[in-house]
Amino acid sequence: MTGTFLTRNPSVPIFLACLALFTLAVTMTSEAAGTGALSTSFLKTLGKTLCLCLVALAMDLVWGYTGILSLGHMAFFGIGGYMIGMWLMYARTEDIVIASMANSTIPPTEQEVVDAIGTQIFGVVGSAEFPPIWAFADSLWIQLALVVLVPGLLALVFGWLAFRSRVTGVYLSILTQAMTLALALYLFQNDSGLRGNNGLSGLQNIPGLTAVPQSQLSLWFFWASAVALGAGYLLCAWVVSGKFGSVIRGIRDDEARVRFLGYSVEGYKLFVFTLTAVIAGIAGALYYPQAGIINPAEIAPIASIYLAVWVAIGGRGRLYGAVIGAAFVSLLSTMFTGGQVPSIPLGFYTINWVDWWQVLLGLSFVLVTLFAPKGIGGLFDLISGRRAPDRHGADLGPDKGSFREQEAEQ
Repeated sequence: MTGTFLTRNPSVPIFLACLALFTLAVTMTSEAAGTGALSTSFLKTLGKTLCLCLVALAMDLVWGYTGILSLGHMAFFGIGGYMIGMWLMYARTEDIVIASMANSTIPPTEQEVVDAIGTQIFGVVGSAEFPPIWAFADSLWIQLALVVLVPGLLALVFGWLAFRSRVTGVYLSILTQAMTLALALYLFQNDSGLRGNNGLSGLQNIPGLTAVPQSQLSLWFFWASAVALGAGYLLCAWVVSGKFGSVIRGIRDDEARVRFLGYSVEGYKLFVFTLTAVIAGIAGALYYPQAGIINPAEIAPIASIYLAVWVAIGGRGRLYGAVIGAAFVSLLSTMFTGGQVPSIPLGFYTINWVDWWQVLLGLSFVLVTLFAPKGIGGLFDLISGRRAPDRHGADLGPDKGSFREQEAEQ
């Protein structure tokens, strides 16, 4: 393919321009800017939505472009949140403990401070000792590295075992879901080292910035989320461009043919699977300080299924479609579950959207799958006049019938 990266990917400058304008508009209307048109709580919702858009990009890259329907990527999202949450909870508790011991007649020893921190954090599960996984919780830089390393290594090991065995299709989806379920069930246990069902809380209180108002902190996290989403979009667009992008699309459409041509199918799949797990981990590390709490329910398999639904509704195989789908469903969910949409009285029954929202989401997924497989992103194809190659069933491959018209529509 000829041309520069931007000319081959016209959606990139358009997306980045829209993201920049959106970020500027939100900044100018935030409470931190003085206007107060946007409340701090809604600003946090927007910041969290950008993080969900980032993990949706990862899902679209692994599913929409490579053909791997992973039902476990929200596990990597949650792991990223746990990694940064450990430092946030440790450092915040350390500040509280040191302040409470400041007036002691005899200054506390370092071990006494550590013991007091452990009691504060793990007293809720009947313990006072730090598990081994908290060994580096006092170091911000190490925990930031673990945000990338832990999801990446887990995906690398799981992917290597699965892909070398050539597990594909629905069986691979079941394996990813089983991995997620096993991880969630383990984290629900009190002896998991991450406070079981209680999870990690108070993550919105950033150590060292307690004097900064939440309105300002929320705006900073919103900026960080916007930058991460823009960088993630650029990275994903670069990955799907050129020869590499052609190969992973070929794996999606006909894995056996790509392997016959001499490409290391397992290597390509493992790279994409690991890369998207890292992206999901970074998204989770930005999401949960804005949410304020993380618990094992966030890693349950249903969360990864929702992620696939978002991408399908937005339009898989289109990076902007994944972003649109995640933003659309996230904001709509906030409206319906937050009581912003009034109930509908029918006389014999009253429709409360808080109860019916998930049914509506599932119905939307079914309708999109049946009648609009290109999702919301397909509307942009109609507007721009983009069409699939008009090959008319010509025999363009090494065997008779290759890349016929129905294949070009995929």
